[in-house]
Amino acid sequence: MQTTVLKEVIADNRRFFQGRSATIVPRKGIHIPAVLDKVAVLFGVRRSGKTFILYDQALRYGDAALYLDFEDDRLHGFALADFDLLKPAFLELYPQLIGKPLAFFLDEVQNVEGWERFCRRAVEREGIAVYVSGSSSRMMPSEIHTELRGRAWSQEIMPYSFAEFVTSKGFDPDDPALAFGADRDLIRHLFALYMRWGGYPEVAPLESDFDRQKLLRDYYGALYFRDLVERYQISNIQLLDALSERLFSSFATRFTLTAFYKQCQGRMPLSKDLLFRYYRHFLDSMLIYEVRLFAESSYARMRNPAKLYPVDTGLCRHILSTDDGRLLETIVFLELKRRGMELFYYHERGECDFITRSADGVLGCMQVCYELTEENREREVRGLVDACKRVGADSGSLITWGEEREFVADDITVTVRPAWRWCLTA
Repeated sequence: MQTTVLKEVIADNRRFFQGRSATIVPRKGIHIPAVLDKVAVLFGVRRSGKTFILYDQALRYGDAALYLDFEDDRLHGFALADFDLLKPAFLELYPQLIGKPLAFFLDEVQNVEGWERFCRRAVEREGIAVYVSGSSSRMMPSEIHTELRGRAWSQEIMPYSFAEFVTSKGFDPDDPALAFGADRDLIRHLFALYMRWGGYPEVAPLESDFDRQKLLRDYYGALYFRDLVERYQISNIQLLDALSERLFSSFATRFTLTAFYKQCQGRMPLSKDLLFRYYRHFLDSMLIYEVRLFAESSYARMRNPAKLYPVDTGLCRHILSTDDGRLLETIVFLELKRRGMELFYYHERGECDFITRSADGVLGCMQVCYELTEENREREVRGLVDACKRVGADSGSLITWGEEREFVADDITVTVRPAWRWCLTA
């Protein structure tokens, strides 16, 4: 890599990210310690906003920040040895920084083989603060090379939460007037948009359904080909297409690969091993998440069907017009996941959508129902109450579209809350 080209890229990127401060939406739940002797790793599905989080962090370091995007065509051919050129090139451009603490922000760094070795050395031996991001599953904690195991601070980045979506529309989600004042009708409208079209940052500002639909289809195409077909060198496209359609149409329901395998037999060439491998690719690419049955043994959890949820409700729109109940349940799932909850579903005497376990081990129960009616009220409340008794909780939450009240059922306090308000105030 020529030093002159590297300087040009560094200077261009510096001007670019320093001019983006007005367009950055502050992200909630992103916690990176101010003093960190590890490499900060931001990973997650493509287009979820990792780059703008890097911009936000870089702006905090002011002139001491170096930002590089390794999908820049001018960095084609950048190799491990070229990392040694970064600091000298940066200091030649900005000699006033010689002897001062520096911070490197490396976007899509997984494109450079062996990047972990450089990042470890930069942090441990040179005292440089290093932040990296990437969309590939190779950036997940389980996939990071051994040189960085135990030396990385990993944070999964997902599309906007509803609070962040509201912020992108120019409102303060911490303002009580949004949840309880005159603006609540507007917030309900925003929540309906969010539930239908999801939280991808580039989708949020769009005004027409046509534009939203087109961008989401483009996103899915990029995710499908770059993170599945190309990444895993998929050969049986027919099987991958069928599995993709089933997964994204089965969200918020229980799903078994064995049943799907039986349905596909005779219709296309496949083996059970190949099907299970392709399914694993969807999970590894962070397009789909599993929620397992609440049970004491890992065997019982794995033997029973998993419930599936997509990383964003907008991705479901390339399959079919989806129902509001399952969309609402998916929004609640994603919000609980952002809040760091370990999640299970309950299915014994009754059914409950989520049993949550916090970082300190506290168990809770949450049921999601778009609308409580005479036909479903007893079933929904009974499932929540049964789950609460199963885990020893004396209260549970029931999330709906618009109902709000509190009552006691069989000695269990049930708090009914609208999803839009819960997302802003919980």
